[in-house]
Amino acid sequence: MSAPRLPIVAVLGSGTTAHDARAAEVGAWLAGQGVHLLTGGGGGVMAAASRAFFQAPSRRGLVIGVLPAAALDDARPKPGYPNPWIEIPIATHLPYSGQRGTDPLSRNHINLLSADVAVFLPGGAGTASEARLAVQYQRPGVAYLASRAEIPDLPPGFPVVASLAELQIFVREVLGRVTSARG
Repeated sequence: MSAPRLPIVAVLGSGTTAHDARAAEVGAWLAGQGVHLLTGGGGGVMAAASRAFFQAPSRRGLVIGVLPAAALDDARPKPGYPNPWIEIPIATHLPYSGQRGTDPLSRNHINLLSADVAVFLPGGAGTASEARLAVQYQRPGVAYLASRAEIPDLPPGFPVVASLAELQIFVREVLGRVTSARG
């Protein structure tokens, strides 16, 4: 009999700005929840959350990074990927992100479809495109923001929380449903 699969929580946000305080608190908290962390494998929020998760002494899960390709005809990872805390790098042939984040050639589809729940931190067009994909694929997601303006073009009605406590409630409720459904 195999061990039960740990849930996967995606943390998505800016690839250039770390928003370190929020990303680190989310990564560290998730490390104690018995989950795997999934990011896009790059810098910014992805690196900050990955580092905090990786460095947590009591974590059970692994840090997974879904990596963009350097170009359409070059499946090597984009320069700067993966960040040093990625333990399971998943290379893709998918180069698009940012404004093209919902394009079929974007790894964002894999990020959302692989996660049991997605946590969105401040970011730009790429983060907004991932939120649109969460809505499209009916994947549970929540944005942890001081204001909706931290993700321009966040889909209308997308859930936003302003505190770690509210985020924890949302994530725990989703993970409880996931665990119950798996039996």
